[in-house]
Amino acid sequence: MLKDKHIVLGITGGIAAYKSVILLRLLKKAGADVQVVMTPSAKEFVTPVTFASLSGRPVVSEFFTANTGEWHSHVDLGIWADLMIVAPATASTIGKMANGIADNMLVTTYLSAKEPVMIAPAMDLDMMNHPSTERNIQTLENDGVIVVNPREGELASGLVGKGRMAEPEEIFKAVSDFFAVYNQLKGKRVLVTAGPTYENIDPVRFIGNYSSGKMGFELAAELEKRGAEVILIAGPVSISKKFGDKIKRIDVVSAVEMYEEAKKYFPEVDIAIFAAAVADYRPERHEEEKIKRENKEELSLRLVRNPDIAASLSKDKDGRLTVGFALETDNGIENAKRKLQSKNLDWVVLNSMRDKEAGFMKDTNKITMLSNLGEEISFPAKSKREVAKDIIDVIIGK
Repeated sequence: MLKDKHIVLGITGGIAAYKSVILLRLLKKAGADVQVVMTPSAKEFVTPVTFASLSGRPVVSEFFTANTGEWHSHVDLGIWADLMIVAPATASTIGKMANGIADNMLVTTYLSAKEPVMIAPAMDLDMMNHPSTERNIQTLENDGVIVVNPREGELASGLVGKGRMAEPEEIFKAVSDFFAVYNQLKGKRVLVTAGPTYENIDPVRFIGNYSSGKMGFELAAELEKRGAEVILIAGPVSISKKFGDKIKRIDVVSAVEMYEEAKKYFPEVDIAIFAAAVADYRPERHEEEKIKRENKEELSLRLVRNPDIAASLSKDKDGRLTVGFALETDNGIENAKRKLQSKNLDWVVLNSMRDKEAGFMKDTNKITMLSNLGEEISFPAKSKREVAKDIIDVIIGK
């Protein structure tokens, strides 16, 4: 799986750097070509000679070689690599990566990276739990960085808790798992709708729902990791997640706008995932000026139906695989099966508002997937990032 893969292995100044020697050996034994990049402080824990001997490549640490003036191009490394791993990733380096502080060769290489990036945090308990560290890790995750979470155990300080770097074998497995799905969907185009729609009543009021768009955005990110080109049509969300060149994001507000964009791109895709919570109705009239309360005790709105995006496009899908979502409060399975048939879908992802770990504005979801062939697959509650992986695995038949 890793044969002839190009990997940049970043080493930072933490006691866990000794584990990176083992990780390097595992990567090399699997056939990977590894270039080690060390921060200056990392050399205080393990010598560059150790990594150079095992990798078969001189270690890069400075921007240029002092005695010859030879320039080490971080841009070239970014183009060369298939994956960059930073292990251990200290609180300092995570903070620099998250905030673009390019004061050493490793962070500069990260900022120039065209390839996916993975980090394995390692630090003391209090540093791991500090709000700034949590924010920085969240920022990196939002930027698409893969995080191999630290483990609980005895730390260098003598404390016991979370902060111990994952074992080399665990990081190696994460790398192997990454390449197992890397480019799995290369050459495929996927349409994803995400978030709510807002249906204007007047310039300051609207009809909407509580959808955050998190599920749709995680699906888009997972599809990108697997090599697909993604058309992401997003309703009004506050997500600032950054994507690579393979994702084209189109922002809309209303259901009609979302429908028009989806209709435009649907003929060009192989898969369509309708994850948006589209408003079923919109006001018949949109007032151009703010409606004044004055002495009105009541206000009546006449609503008209919005287009059913999934049903309309799946009606003539011509071999495309289509996936819908069903957020229910009662009779979930029955309603999901009805949607499968009425909307001509291949799969429906069912979640329930009755479940505290599912639904709108949550970081977790608990789903059951139903197919038009009668399959029914249930999953326990997971983070929406993990749920996205499960959904993609199921629909492509992994």
